[in-house]
Amino acid sequence: MTWMRWRPAMERALYGPQGGFYHRPEGPAGHFRTSVHASPRYAAAVGRLLLEVDEALGHPEEIALIDVGAGRGELVGALCGLLPGRLRAYGVELAARPDGLPAQVRWTERVPEGAVGLLFANEWLDNVPLDIAERDEDGVPRYVEVTVTGEERLGPPLTGADAAWAGRWWPAGEPGERIELGGTRDAAWAAAVGALERGLAVAVDYAHRKSDRPVFGTLAGFRNGREVPPVPDGSCDLTAHVALDSVAVPGVHSLWTTQRTALRALGVDGTRPPLALASSDPAGYVRALAAAGEAAELTATAGLGGFGWLVQAVRMPVPRSLAGLAGWQTLGA
Repeated sequence: MTWMRWRPAMERALYGPQGGFYHRPEGPAGHFRTSVHASPRYAAAVGRLLLEVDEALGHPEEIALIDVGAGRGELVGALCGLLPGRLRAYGVELAARPDGLPAQVRWTERVPEGAVGLLFANEWLDNVPLDIAERDEDGVPRYVEVTVTGEERLGPPLTGADAAWAGRWWPAGEPGERIELGGTRDAAWAAAVGALERGLAVAVDYAHRKSDRPVFGTLAGFRNGREVPPVPDGSCDLTAHVALDSVAVPGVHSLWTTQRTALRALGVDGTRPPLALASSDPAGYVRALAAAGEAAELTATAGLGGFGWLVQAVRMPVPRSLAGLAGWQTLGA
């Protein structure tokens, strides 16, 4: 029986060229719904944000839309026709380029360097592999080791950068507490943001902050629309919520907010249409009611609306719709 830490186990199970979950032909949409799949109003809101970023940047000769963790290109494919002649649309994904994606979308495994524009990462960081730790009976945090069938045991104590990260970002708890070591997510996000010359970087994900870390962690598996045990054999998605406060790149003007707040600022409104419209324009009422239902799903506090948004403005003014949101700050270097 082979034991390994969770990070390499996740790396192989999710992205391994032989049987990795994200190389499966059905793609992520075959197993779970993200906001992109829930409603075209999500893409419309991101499109509005892109137009405001373009305005805030002074309408540069060339502007980028970089969709990180692009899945099968649903979001970038929906928006690649905006700003014709100036938009450079990138889908950043390890899986092969999907069939039917518009030709103007550049498909790549790496975030392009030196771009100016909007970098948007919807449910990407929760799939960046990470190690798991657990406090033993003496309260000492130890790496959790796992087999391909999902069996676990405690390994050696945390060392080096992992021990430092846990000490800073995951307050000490009781024996049996799980710690999801976010250093790999921090590094991945810093590299993505660092690739921008100027622009707005947005990470959207299941999230928590230092004040509300989950005692027993969040590592989970998903298959065919259902939560399943997190077994690193390539048969299911493996995901863990993101410590968005540790992810934020220092020295950048930043905002933490919820998807509900951000989407409402971008015009996604779940208010039901007036009943009188049903009499004067029945078809219009049905369309408006459907739109309100989709907007309500995207902004529901107990669902997609509860996702965290980390917004970082890299050498640019804050876009209009988000400028009025409370909580903007420049993080210390």
